[in-house]
Amino acid sequence: MNKKRVGIVGVGNVGATLAFALATKDICSSILLKDQRENITQAMALDISQATNAANSKTVIYACLNDEEFKDCDVIVITAGIARKPGMSRDDLLLTNAKIMISVIKSIIPHNPNAIIIIVSNPLDAMVYTALKASNWSRNRIIGMAGILDSARMAHFIFEKLGYGQGQIEASVMGGHGDDMVPLADFSTVAGVSLNEVLSKEDIEDIVNKTKNGGAQIVKLLETGSAYYAPAYSTILMIEAILSNKKKIYPCAVMLEGEFGFKEIVSGVPIMLGSNGVEKIIELNLKEEQKMQFSKSISSVKSLITTLEEKIFNTK
Repeated sequence: MNKKRVGIVGVGNVGATLAFALATKDICSSILLKDQRENITQAMALDISQATNAANSKTVIYACLNDEEFKDCDVIVITAGIARKPGMSRDDLLLTNAKIMISVIKSIIPHNPNAIIIIVSNPLDAMVYTALKASNWSRNRIIGMAGILDSARMAHFIFEKLGYGQGQIEASVMGGHGDDMVPLADFSTVAGVSLNEVLSKEDIEDIVNKTKNGGAQIVKLLETGSAYYAPAYSTILMIEAILSNKKKIYPCAVMLEGEFGFKEIVSGVPIMLGSNGVEKIIELNLKEEQKMQFSKSISSVKSLITTLEEKIFNTK
């Protein structure tokens, strides 16, 4: 019998959607929910538990009202933090969400010593760095969900441009989860055919720009929140790969230790995901222009980390 446990910290739109979708897939024995808002935590646990019974799922949902109850998880997803609002950049979220992240990490690691942690909170790359710093865990155990989401957004815009190929589009995005992300047309295909073969340079540039602004577009339309269906499903793919040891290759945010020529910086790169978290980092053979774009993306994340070191960790 499957005995895997998944913990979710933060049961707002992303966390609740993730818990619901994960529960009905029946790939873990239990899901533990944790949020500062105890009534919301209990309400979500009740609602999702009733959904699992309708679906005849064996997954059990628990509302954890203290740190001691939130324990023995194999995978923990952290979505906690304030949401981005219209006109607010991911950078604006930095200091508030870093403090929240440190608090969450300090509360969960004593009772979950063997967990793999997936970060969803924004600004994503900086939050992965913060979690690594606060926990002092190895880089393979704390991973950011962003590249799968950004690649899915790119795939949507490719389909929108082509008008065909739904379900056959493989898009690839690396770099930081922000305005300087690097959508890779060279590594993107439609039914195995290179994107460069089916679209003009102008069309590809338009797709790249739309991908970079994919999250902001949803924020603007919603007015009171940000995307949650695509982020939640993207996170489930990571959870499945870890719990089932699938060795799947996905773009995720990890601490670089020399890969692509960078150290002590978090960025989205292709990784192999398995039971140990990050099993391997895949170094792509980038063109010079792509290397420059990736370097620019790294610089954007570095500026956030410099701020964190000065104002949160007091090391500079």
